[in-house]
Amino acid sequence: MASLKDLRNRISSVRSTQKITKAMQMVAAAKLRRAQEAAEAARPYASRLGRVLANLTAGMAGRADGPRLMVGTGKDQVHLLIIATADRGLCGGFNTSIVRLARERINRLVAEGKTVKIICVGRKGREALKRLYGGMIVQTFEMGHIKQIGYAQAEDVAAKVLSMFEAGEFDVATLFFSRFRSVISQTPTALQIVPATLDAPESAGLAADLNGAIYEYEPEEDEILAELLPRNLTVQLFTAMLENAASEQGARMSAMDNATRNAGDMIKKLNITYNRSRQAQITKELIEIISGAEAI
Repeated sequence: MASLKDLRNRISSVRSTQKITKAMQMVAAAKLRRAQEAAEAARPYASRLGRVLANLTAGMAGRADGPRLMVGTGKDQVHLLIIATADRGLCGGFNTSIVRLARERINRLVAEGKTVKIICVGRKGREALKRLYGGMIVQTFEMGHIKQIGYAQAEDVAAKVLSMFEAGEFDVATLFFSRFRSVISQTPTALQIVPATLDAPESAGLAADLNGAIYEYEPEEDEILAELLPRNLTVQLFTAMLENAASEQGARMSAMDNATRNAGDMIKKLNITYNRSRQAQITKELIEIISGAEAI
């Protein structure tokens, strides 16, 4: 049985941990509000851009000479997986759920004989994948030093993806991130971004809706798409990074709340154990005193 001093030290240690987790919960709650507002503000622009592109691509249906970002390379051999996670831990299963979804896709592609390349956006994704898939990782973008995710960070990642595509280094690109629903609900999502899938289920609400109208574009559709498709790629990456930021803070807030509650329960149990041990020790000392008095 632990001594009374050991129990006191352990209670003090758990109380210190509880203060830290409570502080982290409050910080996460403050950051969550800003991150959620940013993610929700980005959704209408991404949705409207997707609708415009869907309308444009509807007018080019069946054409094989469309922009390569839309029609692809015609092959399905080399896959690029862009895995967006956090740079910090202590956020529950947020990072694990994204990595698990990506790992399932990697294993399936490898089993089918495909070549897989990985870009990690966030340090935790690289740490989780480097042991088994280190040879597949092309580059890692760490965002830990950035206070607030901006469009410039998405442009850096998009520039790498576009340069690899133009160099013919992959055929299909898929983005993995966590879509923010609420503080206790974040949905790991896989979204194909090259070639663009504007009417995919993951892009609900972005499908073409012409309502019987006939649009004439100036300049031609392919020229507009050549300008808008790279921008759409960047917007999708930026939106995913904002969704990730909100999901991370929501997961951290929930995890730290659970940790604070668990610390409180542990303190109660340790206090009970301490009081029982102290009472037993006092009783033992009284018995020794009484026994010694009777012996005299």
